[in-house]
Amino acid sequence: MTTAKTERLDLRSSEDVIRVRQHTRVLAIEAGLSLVDQTKIVTAASEIARNTVIHGGGGMVTVSLRDEGSRKGVRLVFEDKGPGIADIEQALRDGFSSGDGLGLGLAAPGGCRTNSRSPRPPAWGRK
Repeated sequence: MTTAKTERLDLRSSEDVIRVRQHTRVLAIEAGLSLVDQTKIVTAASEIARNTVIHGGGGMVTVSLRDEGSRKGVRLVFEDKGPGIADIEQALRDGFSSGDGLGLGLAAPGGCRTNSRSPRPPAWGRK
């Protein structure tokens, strides 16, 4: 798969989360995704961006338009410097929340991913 467009965006505030949503929607439209799939990927981008800001202490997202002839899509790669997730299986379960949220932050985007890696383990990157 080739990358047609790529942009790295800072994630430090709620305004940055909005910018990620908007940019993801533009690329989803360019990729020709259905309205339902656009909504899914924008929702996933928003939830993970929000988690990156709140739980990861901020970070970056790389948003890419991917193109392989008749197949097109959007790829999102989130990076932060947070402590990681102690129990990934639990965090990906519907309804789980480590805070005051509804427990949809990781479960919702998990339903629409087709090629992703789990969040890093808690000790990753620590000295």
